[in-house]
Amino acid sequence: MSAPTPATGKVAVITGADSGIGRATAVRLAHAGMDIGITWHRDHRGAEETAEEVRAHGRRAEVAPMDLTRLPDAADTVDELCDRLGRIDVLVNNAGTGTMTPFLDLALSTVREVLDVDLVGPFLCGQKAARHMIRQGGGGRIVNVTSVHEHQPRVGAAPYCAAKGGLGLLTQVMALELGEHGITVNAVAPGEIATPMTGQEDTDPHAESRPGVPLGRPGDAREVAAVIAFLAGPDASYVTGASWSVDGGMLRMGPQAGSHLTNDDWRRP
Repeated sequence: MSAPTPATGKVAVITGADSGIGRATAVRLAHAGMDIGITWHRDHRGAEETAEEVRAHGRRAEVAPMDLTRLPDAADTVDELCDRLGRIDVLVNNAGTGTMTPFLDLALSTVREVLDVDLVGPFLCGQKAARHMIRQGGGGRIVNVTSVHEHQPRVGAAPYCAAKGGLGLLTQVMALELGEHGITVNAVAPGEIATPMTGQEDTDPHAESRPGVPLGRPGDAREVAAVIAFLAGPDASYVTGASWSVDGGMLRMGPQAGSHLTNDDWRRP
């Protein structure tokens, strides 16, 4: 076990931190000296494994279930973790879901579920966290994990794109309104990242080929976590209302090209 990380006295709550980007972010912020609140939906064991990694850095970890399809009550978990950890300085709205269903085949129940988890849930959790931050004084950080589909569409992902696009604009409004309280609000927009959500659990992204992505591979969850940690830390104190793409250049090609091109012919004029 490594030596304990010096405490900052700060607390971060990360939704959906049982795997993937959420777990990588929890560990990265623990390494930065923060105590961590971890939420999970289906994978309790995964959340406890994240907590073990946080504690290995000498930081405190608290775990709580959160099902964002059960709103508004699910957002109360932010209050619960704040009470258990004593405060909240950083909220990372990471929990998400999606669908790959043609527009004409979508059921209303599916659309509502995706919008609740990916947009309404972060809205309510953001309200909860911001109210605590304002009462505490001293400002805070909110980071909303969107997607490259905050900026560009994808076939089969209508509700996901609508939710992530909405979360991107919500981020900007939150930044405008919360700035007077010293709270910064930014979005991080990942491209294809090797995580369980993309069916790539325990995959080495450096060994995978993605001809349609300029960097030629998927991303690593830790690469996204590094950007989130920057936005959650002191060096980003004058950064707010921005969306940070972490996509290997995918947006320059368009997400459809990034996932569908099968060779490197595009690289040559």
